[in-house]
Amino acid sequence: MENSSLTPQPGHLCVVATPIGNLADLTDRARAILGAVDLVACEDTRTTGALLSRLGLNRELFAYHEHNETEAAERLADLLAAGKSIAVVSDAGTPAISDPGFRVVRACRRRGLPVVPVPGASAVVAALSASGLPTNGFLYAGFLPPKSAARIAFFERHRDFPYTIALFESCHRIDKAVDEIVSTLGAPRVICVAKEVTKLHEAFFVGGAGDVQARLAKASLKGEFVLLIAPRDFEL
Repeated sequence: MENSSLTPQPGHLCVVATPIGNLADLTDRARAILGAVDLVACEDTRTTGALLSRLGLNRELFAYHEHNETEAAERLADLLAAGKSIAVVSDAGTPAISDPGFRVVRACRRRGLPVVPVPGASAVVAALSASGLPTNGFLYAGFLPPKSAARIAFFERHRDFPYTIALFESCHRIDKAVDEIVSTLGAPRVICVAKEVTKLHEAFFVGGAGDVQARLAKASLKGEFVLLIAPRDFEL
């Protein structure tokens, strides 16, 4: 299958990025692939079903999520080996980036089955691009640990990391994480908290950690967050 093709080929797995908020961010290629594959493997059939309905598409859905991912990955690989074309999607953004997808891609690579990326929205890349923090290199470390001691240990281990660190954090802990950055890395450390990227209530809080901490104390913390930490000596 050529990377520019809008038609999925038999036996090919298409890793399809979906919008993280704004439906207009879905690419023409992703729309075409989703409308033509034999099967769409998705994190939540209700969420993906609603997306396909808004696009005027009707495809067979296959539940593929963190609770069944290991077994489902082999089943999907079997279907691909039998000649089915399959798209894997997550609820939002790029599959396999802190979302289900890695195991079915690995199963395909082990079997020599073709895997085709259909790129699009990524909250991490979108936040980095608009943050003003250095992007010549970065470490994406997924979600922070849920316990405070583990988060503090992470910050201490990466105190002198020479590139920007990109993280996901929940609305329930983003304020605590920023508090811990202030106490561990210091109030002047430049950070960015990106809230609800591409959505109606999108907001960027950029500056010294102490300043961001004060601004977050006055803001609504509902939504999804990307947390970026600049290298130690970086100044805006």
